Amino acid sequence: MKPANKVFNDPVHGHIEVSGLCVKIIDTPQFQRLRDVSQLGGVYYVFPGAASRRFEHSLGVSYLARQFVDTIRAKQPELGITDADCLCVEVAGLCHDLGHGPFSHLYDGRFLPTINHNHDFAHEHASIGIFDHLIRSNHLLPAFELFGLGEEDIQFIKELMLGDKSEGPAGFEWKGRGNKTFLYDIVANKRNGIDVDKFDYFARDCHVLGLTKSFDASRLVRFAMVFRVSRDNHGGRSGRSFLNDDIEMSGDVNGPSHKLERSNSV
Repeated sequence: MKPANKVFNDPVHGHIEVSGLCVKIIDTPQFQRLRDVSQLGGVYYVFPGAASRRFEHSLGVSYLARQFVDTIRAKQPELGITDADCLCVEVAGLCHDLGHGPFSHLYDGRFLPTINHNHDFAHEHASIGIFDHLIRSNHLLPAFELFGLGEEDIQFIKELMLGDKSEGPAGFEWKGRGNKTFLYDIVANKRNGIDVDKFDYFARDCHVLGLTKSFDASRLVRFAMVFRVSRDNHGGRSGRSFLNDDIEMSGDVNGPSHKLERSNSV
């Protein structure tokens, strides 16, 4: 029997529903560890309200990732997005920050370089390693299979967490997802950084810091779509070509065709 979905009352996004598979992941020690990892590092010592944790940020990213992919699927059924694709995107959003160290970017951005100038730690690499360990140590593979996800889907989730094959650790085998390359830009957009990870922490950080924001992610999600553009004179987006075209996402922000990704020549 599949685990039931669960509803969380999030201070930023309101009541958000999380899939039963994500609930199983949330209930592991590896994910619960994120309750103790500060989202904003040492900012708490200047802004006492900046006490949010990676735990709630991860829930928010998972929610937005699922909203994003579900919206595209409903509007563009011709893309062939499946239930498995949607669940993989949701899980990737949930687990993308598993590898953060204490005080988040203060750890890998300031602490590690101070004690070891040659360190090669990357929290994205740590995230996929912990994700593998989380599945093994908690015997979650049957739970994944119960939701129709196999080893190739688990590999896809790790790729979604990285965002691009150039971001993988040494020896990482990138298998891809056929012609659905656009899915890689939802959680970790390595083209221009505009993704649901940013959508959540823009809103969440402003919320805890007491800052006013004018950014509204819901509009981008609502009007996002996938379309084809021709390649530029330099070969366009190498490694993500779709036949002779590239896949891009667009959203209506200040005009009818504002692109979420850096534009190629059309």
